[in-house]
Amino acid sequence: MLKNNLGYPRVGAHRELKKASEQYWSGKINTKELFAVARTIREQNWKLQQNAGIDLVPCNDFSFYDQVLDTSLMLGVIPARYNDILIKNENNKEIDLYFAMARGYQKDGLDITAMEMTKWFDTNYHYIVPEFTKNQEFRVFSEKVFEEFNLAKHVTGTIPKPVLIGPVSYLLLGKEKEGGFEKIDLIKKIVPVYISILKRLKKEGAVWIQLDEPFLAMDLSQKEKEAFVYAYKEIKKECPEIKTLLTTYFEGLNENTSFAVNLPIDALHIDLVRAPKQLDSVLTQIPRNLILSLGVIDGRNIWKNDYTSSLAHIKKAVAVIGKERVMIAPSSSLLHTPFDLDLETAINPEIKNWMAFAKQKLNEVNELSEIIEGNNALLINNLKTISTRNLSTLIHKQGIKKRVSAIADTDASRDNEFTVRQKIQQQNFGLPLFPTTTIGSFPQTDDIRQLRARLKKNEITQEEYDAEIELATVAAIRWQEEIGIDVLVHGEFERNDMVEYFGEQLDGFLFTKNGWVQSYGSRCVKPPVIYGDVSRPKDMTVRWSSFAQANTKKLMKGMLTGPVTILQWSFVRVDQPRSETTNQIALAIRDEVVALEQAGIKVIQIDEPAIREGLPLRKADRANYLDWAVKAFRISASGVKDETQIHTHMCYSEFNDIIEHIAHMDADVITIETSRSQMELLAAFADFKYPNEIGPGVYDIHSPRIPSVEEIASLLEKAAALLPVGNIWVNPDCGLKTRKWPETQAALINMVSAAKAARQKIVADIVI
Repeated sequence: MLKNNLGYPRVGAHRELKKASEQYWSGKINTKELFAVARTIREQNWKLQQNAGIDLVPCNDFSFYDQVLDTSLMLGVIPARYNDILIKNENNKEIDLYFAMARGYQKDGLDITAMEMTKWFDTNYHYIVPEFTKNQEFRVFSEKVFEEFNLAKHVTGTIPKPVLIGPVSYLLLGKEKEGGFEKIDLIKKIVPVYISILKRLKKEGAVWIQLDEPFLAMDLSQKEKEAFVYAYKEIKKECPEIKTLLTTYFEGLNENTSFAVNLPIDALHIDLVRAPKQLDSVLTQIPRNLILSLGVIDGRNIWKNDYTSSLAHIKKAVAVIGKERVMIAPSSSLLHTPFDLDLETAINPEIKNWMAFAKQKLNEVNELSEIIEGNNALLINNLKTISTRNLSTLIHKQGIKKRVSAIADTDASRDNEFTVRQKIQQQNFGLPLFPTTTIGSFPQTDDIRQLRARLKKNEITQEEYDAEIELATVAAIRWQEEIGIDVLVHGEFERNDMVEYFGEQLDGFLFTKNGWVQSYGSRCVKPPVIYGDVSRPKDMTVRWSSFAQANTKKLMKGMLTGPVTILQWSFVRVDQPRSETTNQIALAIRDEVVALEQAGIKVIQIDEPAIREGLPLRKADRANYLDWAVKAFRISASGVKDETQIHTHMCYSEFNDIIEHIAHMDADVITIETSRSQMELLAAFADFKYPNEIGPGVYDIHSPRIPSVEEIASLLEKAAALLPVGNIWVNPDCGLKTRKWPETQAALINMVSAAKAARQKIVADIVI
């Protein structure tokens, strides 16, 4: 059996790519130095996989920012607004165009907005959304895929497996930027370019080529199915000697099974972690000679594989189609897991023995192959590990389980409906039209990060650390007061991460030192590990919110992360339903919300940016998820009086198909990302007649460019044309932690000026 891997983490064991990219953006290193770091990471990854016994080592899975953006550049799908970058300055290179598409461009006399960004299916990874026009043309623009294949071939001395996003999924990941066509209609234009790429890879020595088509595990229209048939018939006709491995993941093929297995491909990969039941259906319908890649190792979590379960799948497949037609693989790319568990030295040994990071998962693939060949000692060791976890007293707390089982409907409801609460809050707060606020965090400077590092190393005391954080907090408050922001935030200088900060204070969580995974571009997160029952032993945020409120007469928001987001952005235990774990977290957050109210905090934000992300990929599965996810938010938010205003924040999400559930969350104010889409996302709220208040993000915090007053004012005009003016807030797209202070200050000053201009325009319109 071939041992297959779909992709590997690309930021480096110690986030080398993140650091190099940010140095390049700030002008501290040049292109040659950036590329040298990238080459080192790639070479290490290839050799590591080769040494682990992987037969099909992937290449072109590396990316400086995002694999979808890589594909856009490869195919020449470059929006016209970026043409001036290369024309304006001949010293600009392809990498600068690439980063401009991802981050925007504001220099050389140019001011170009970034492309839209959204979540990669139901993960916390983000991708840059391709933009298509009716007359879209495709051509081979970037040489990266060929360069990387030849480098991998040279480094490993073997034939690597190039990885490409398949043509149909690539189109479905994009957006039509004008009317009069559907993006899937471009299939006959894009396939010939794919064929030319595959032919060239074949000419340069490629044998297997991986084509990722995750949309095959989604609900498909008839036209989309026809596009798949057309694409792969053309590829097989024009490239008969290429071995195509078509991959699906994150869900099962379900009703697409017969259609998928009969595509003219050489191998099909299926995710047996997310959808184990699909194996029977696939084996029943699989045609002769099709090879099956079994995704039995979890590519999205950090728990050690249960070999008994995986072996059952492998043996079942071997019994039906034979060993020579079976591959063993992780369920998806290992991009979503940390690099190497061996780098962790402080985790409780008992719990660490239950875990596996990307490097260890490669070993699991190899061990499963060895067990099939008769190495029973490996199976016995695995059985011991799994049994110790099932019986561990570290995991189960009966008091927590009883509290969850006692949750009643009244625990998920405010005292009165929104219209009643809104009048009380408006009367108490006295805010102007278009009230301004931010999403919570302010830039975490090098000084702040170094301060935190010094505390961890015991170089300063907790008292010394707190004193410095107090100074930073007061400075942020004074600056917000100075520029005229209406509802202030304390800046979150004491927090390392919006999930990690809370997990560190909740029982049932543990943390890694080097468990970084990529979220987007250079943004890496270190997800907590939920290993046991969750509870809140003490206040988590009251000290800093109270301190901040005591230093201003303006309203100060208390900032919390919601239960679904904490769940989604953690590595979650797999021995109980996710809904059960979420309710445990919801009760912990509820206790914190009540404590904040009792401390005099009148505005409390419970961020839920991941609630849309967690939506099941199949429509038939969504109702159950939305029921428990929305209820968990309401449990966390409903312990306060009508006078307390509850905010929530969501970003980079399409809300059309879940808008009624967003409304059912019943937050007094919701803030969302809308600037990259030019307020397009508001259409769903307008069509639904969303009843509560809403803050559409008016500038993109993921880009370093500074929006003008006129640009923000224009977006506010669009918002006012869609929503009741009295319900509109003014805020950035997201938190400002990753930005620099100069650009943050300039952007927020412009934001406040635009809000004031909008108020004046409303008054003038009324007078007229």
